Amino acid sequence: MRNNKPLDARLAAWLVYPLRNTSVTPNHLTTVRLCTGLGACLLLAGGTPDLVNAGALCLALSNFLDHTDGELARMTGKTSNMGHYYDLASDAAVNVLLFVGIGIGLRHGVLGSDALLLGLVAGVAVAATFQLRLLIGKLTGRFRVEQPGLGLFEIEDIFYLLPLVAFFSLLQPFLIIAAIGAPVFAVWTLVTYLRLRRA
Repeated sequence: MRNNKPLDARLAAWLVYPLRNTSVTPNHLTTVRLCTGLGACLLLAGGTPDLVNAGALCLALSNFLDHTDGELARMTGKTSNMGHYYDLASDAAVNVLLFVGIGIGLRHGVLGSDALLLGLVAGVAVAATFQLRLLIGKLTGRFRVEQPGLGLFEIEDIFYLLPLVAFFSLLQPFLIIAAIGAPVFAVWTLVTYLRLRRA
């Protein structure tokens, strides 16, 4: 077990430990994570304060559940290529549709139809980064693509702040920042991939 395992992954391992001798499989947990995440995107697209707040909470829960399948797979020896790619595809779907959902939800606000455009820009950039990270994983021979992070936290842990962002009506600046930051991160990932490929 890694000593530098993220904090939420440690909690996920503790929570799924009782499931190790049951019929629950890692793919079951991936499906729960996917459904929770897609539900969050739909709620965020609703645009009303109640739906947005509920969607933000569901997204934070989905982000946490993303760790449960891998932890159960490792402790039961049920890791597989199919499960790994199912998990990655679920991550990509939720993360891309998250920004699209936020854009749809904000379309009646100050940004108007530009909100959807910003959501699409952020979503496409996330999808591109996802694909590039897969390619980097193949180049480096790593089965698991590591998340950039610091100490006990990973970059994706920022999604745990989404309920606060939604509650304080900060989704508009969040989307604008994402529409700028996600493409920049995608370009940085592309540069990393090209450098590795030339090495």
